[in-house]
Amino acid sequence: MATASSLASPPPQRLTLTIWLILIMAAIGFGFDIYVLLIMQYIGPGSMAELLPDVRPGTDVFNHWRGLLFFVPAFVGGLVGLVGGYLTDLFGRRRVLTASILLYALSTFASAFSTSIEMLLVFRCLTFAGVCVEFVAAVAWLAELFPNHDQRERALGYTQAFSSFGGLTVSAVFWLMTQQSGNLPPLMLPDFLAASLEPIKGIHAPWRYTLLFGVLPAIPLIVIRPFLPESPTWKMKKLAGTLKRPSFGELFAPYLRRTTLVTTLMFACSYGAAFGAIQQVPYMIGAMPTFQEKAKHLPTPQAQTGLRQEMAGQFGTVQEIGGLVGRFILAFLAVYIVSRRSLLRVFQLPGLIVVPLVFAFAITGNRVLCEVPAGGDRTVEITLFHVGIFFAGLFTVAQFSFWGNYLPRVYPLHLRGTGESFAANIGGRMIGTSFAWVTSELSGLNLFSGSDPLRMAYTAASVALFVYLVGSVACFFLPEPKEGVPLD
Repeated sequence: MATASSLASPPPQRLTLTIWLILIMAAIGFGFDIYVLLIMQYIGPGSMAELLPDVRPGTDVFNHWRGLLFFVPAFVGGLVGLVGGYLTDLFGRRRVLTASILLYALSTFASAFSTSIEMLLVFRCLTFAGVCVEFVAAVAWLAELFPNHDQRERALGYTQAFSSFGGLTVSAVFWLMTQQSGNLPPLMLPDFLAASLEPIKGIHAPWRYTLLFGVLPAIPLIVIRPFLPESPTWKMKKLAGTLKRPSFGELFAPYLRRTTLVTTLMFACSYGAAFGAIQQVPYMIGAMPTFQEKAKHLPTPQAQTGLRQEMAGQFGTVQEIGGLVGRFILAFLAVYIVSRRSLLRVFQLPGLIVVPLVFAFAITGNRVLCEVPAGGDRTVEITLFHVGIFFAGLFTVAQFSFWGNYLPRVYPLHLRGTGESFAANIGGRMIGTSFAWVTSELSGLNLFSGSDPLRMAYTAASVALFVYLVGSVACFFLPEPKEGVPLD
């Protein structure tokens, strides 16, 4: 079926081995990005328990560090990513892309050997820096490889959908590590560092192995991506001497000001829902009746912590499945729904209603809906919150793919990386992810009565309602890309 945009575009190109390799590497890269970005959702409680052994959960100090671990890396990553987007326009997509992969692969590996909370924070900052640069460079690179509109929309949509496989992988790996980390070789510092750093206490800690596993997908990216072709349109203009110099100031020129401001605000709202609500689920599990019923039969706090981690892994997996479904739905609809506002509202308006309700009521009202066979005599419980977090993931995560498809179409070639990085990093990584800190701090102000997990749930519901409402209003001002105009 041909769309209005496809009729005005160049014909689709043949998918050669090189093109397929580019798509596969892009999919792996997007998946690895999300793996290392979302990992704190799972390893946060375990890493803080080990690295802050004298700090009790729910205290001001605990809430302060919890907020810092979510917010500071995103803030630093946003600043570095902003510069990285500029460098992408200046020096090329492929070169910056390769450097960013090396940075976040090495820092992710090093973070698994952290011996203090400060050390973990520093390496998380470096990891975020690499990821924030990689996303912008990869989206610009992919968009410019496909002149045909429909082919470009599918390439961007479906490769970004693999981001949710990264989320599924991190939840599955974390769950596996909680079961098997004791059987793995102990993690020890190399001799040249052992003399200057404290020894690793949790030599079999699941959170450390979860971090370490995240390095594996980066290996093929590091080996193959430097040999893939540069963006043909960028390279042609660079060699011809007609490529304009990127400028942050031009983002606010009259013809781009509204685009820059609205996309930055809406990107912030998308990330605000994810980091301010969805990623805080592990800290709310204690308020669930399903957890309380099982926990009262467990003999030790350690056993209760294990149950909490197991449930967090289950909910994370379901949420990522929802996100995966949402990304694929968006990838399909992006070709057929011409209006970008209408496409975004498919996910935004239902999310405005569903996501706040999930955290306001499905936490405290969580109950078992049914049990499904899981092999042998085992069964898996499907609860009300499983259903709720599935749809929360679907409506929220799909919006991340939307921006990857939308932004390359509204910025010219010489500003594509710079414009994308401003919206993604200032809006998403810096402002949006700061809602993790906002939720953490607000929950400590006792605005709601009850236990710390219950206050977290109600605070997350309030934050989700706020960012979804702001995003829904801002959508009315979102500029529509000009149809039939090819990417320059």
